[in-house]
Amino acid sequence: MERLRQRAKKYRELAKEHVEDPDAPAVADEDGDGEHAEWNKIALLLLREDIGKPLRHLEDYLNEMPGILDVFGLEKSPDHTSFCNWEKEISMRTLRSLLRRTAEQAGFSGTGAIDASGFQRGQASHHYRKRADYSFQAMKTTVLVDTESLVIRDVHFTTKKAYDGHIGLQVFRRNAGDLRELLADKMYSWKELREKCRKEATRPVIKHCEQSPLQKAHNARIDDDLYNQRSMSETVFSMLKADDGENLHTRTWHGQFRELTRKCIIHNLSRAVG
Repeated sequence: MERLRQRAKKYRELAKEHVEDPDAPAVADEDGDGEHAEWNKIALLLLREDIGKPLRHLEDYLNEMPGILDVFGLEKSPDHTSFCNWEKEISMRTLRSLLRRTAEQAGFSGTGAIDASGFQRGQASHHYRKRADYSFQAMKTTVLVDTESLVIRDVHFTTKKAYDGHIGLQVFRRNAGDLRELLADKMYSWKELREKCRKEATRPVIKHCEQSPLQKAHNARIDDDLYNQRSMSETVFSMLKADDGENLHTRTWHGQFRELTRKCIIHNLSRAVG
């Protein structure tokens, strides 16, 4: 219980650092039924992701822990519909900003590894999958990980078939100023990505697809000790999937983007503490 309380305090502190009015009361009226402050919404959503319980069970669970509710200035838990509304209200832009801030708190060495994995999207109904052109059962998730601190610096999601090189370039552009080396496997072997890295003074440690003797020679010159640090991204995916596997609970694709980003924020906070 005490460990969860300490994590709840971390979520509250992070949320208050982000919002314009950190001193706003947790709830607008004394009865606790009014509008929650922005910082409280963000912090409670992170707590919800940490606990990992279904929304309809979360309310009863929190009401049994007054010490946790006290961290957020509450006497009773918000109902599950409030959490649903807040998940739609808090934008991806806000979540990305929080993700970057938590990465900075944990530290960034300048050596980043990029890789992708899938999270299962089985919660969505057949009707929704058909209406939303929901063609893939897995959410392709690409992360940029610091190989030393194991924090997630950036994340990219797609529900469609996409070339890893294009995704890698998009992620790199957002983080070019912070990277000395970019590590990636041959799935990210794309001339434009390498050229962009060199232009930004970042060393691309990316294996070539061996289709010619020259490409084999390039691969042979790669520092294996440095390149093998790329596996740290796989370690991070294992951490993200450790608690409740690789299944997503949110039904809509935009909700799943937010759910996974919150998971990444919680992961970074745990690395900052550890």
